[in-house]
Amino acid sequence: MEDLFALEEWRRHSPQVPDGPWFKDFGSFMLCGEGSYPKTFLLKRQIPFGMEVE
Repeated sequence: MEDLFALEEWRRHSPQVPDGPWFKDFGSFMLCGEGSYPKTFLLKRQIPFGMEVE
């Protein structure tokens, strides 16, 4: 549940993400996207593609 709250807080701050593929690690899952659009969630054991954002 804490990781979902972290996602909500991160999105509230209008994060800067690259134009291409990116991912953000929230601990129990990763959010992946391209440009300003989130596209999918990955489980911790799955391998993300793109640049990691803070």
